[in-house]
Amino acid sequence: MDVRELIDRKLGRRISVVVPALDDEDTVAGVIAAARPWLGGLVDELLVLDAGSADRTIARARAAGATVYTREEALPAVVPRPGKGEVLWRSLAVCTGDLIVFLDADLVEPNPSFVPALLAPLLDDPGLALVKGYYRRPLASAAGVDADGGGRVTQLVARPLLTALAPALAEIVQPLGGEYAATRTFLGDISYASGYGAEIGILIDCWQRHGLSAIAQVDLGTRVHRSRPTHELAVMSRQVVATLLDRLGIRDSGMGLVQFQPGETGWERTPSEVSLTDRPPMTQLIAAQRESA
Repeated sequence: MDVRELIDRKLGRRISVVVPALDDEDTVAGVIAAARPWLGGLVDELLVLDAGSADRTIARARAAGATVYTREEALPAVVPRPGKGEVLWRSLAVCTGDLIVFLDADLVEPNPSFVPALLAPLLDDPGLALVKGYYRRPLASAAGVDADGGGRVTQLVARPLLTALAPALAEIVQPLGGEYAATRTFLGDISYASGYGAEIGILIDCWQRHGLSAIAQVDLGTRVHRSRPTHELAVMSRQVVATLLDRLGIRDSGMGLVQFQPGETGWERTPSEVSLTDRPPMTQLIAAQRESA
């Protein structure tokens, strides 16, 4: 891939790389380091949007060379909600790119080629609105490394449900992947689902609004990231299911997942919440703020 050719194809468009982060102090600097080589040429700005980290994520992101916004700073007039979808939405209020690349902050030593690979289709084809990355996802355990054992929510929840309910999207390899690029025009016109429902919402919205031809996929090789325990993945899965059903017009109960885990005195009941309340399209919010000013 000739990056000089990609720069020529920008044609005056600005490009932003946005890294949503939450308690990613061990990895965020490495993600920024992978994107920084393109800054000042292919990429015009590199931002980290923090979702309320309690560790040193913000300090390490700034030290690594990114411009950092907390969720409160990104949109001061709106009371923040928890979750990834919130900072993805708020990033549109502070980034200036016509094309936006998202990279998760928990990636372990990501390849710098992720950024140009995700951008290339958008720079080449004006009919595209969304480019999803796909990759192998190794999973380490006490028994060794499963070369493609990661992405359990994707493989066990998202892709089977899409195949059953939205078969046009059955060929999307990583519907929940956090490495993707999109046009501001598209991103600014859609509502944003809460938490971990954001990516599946973005995918389905693009398909419903612009058709499958507006979505491309690129092979990014291998993606290594922080693995999460099953009980955390179950809560994530519940939100993904709720958002997927909502986008397809299927009624969801709105009930959060209750998990039961063995404890010292027996089974412990742990409830969680699920949200069906979206953030409005950013273009609508900005227009409303201008009218009231």
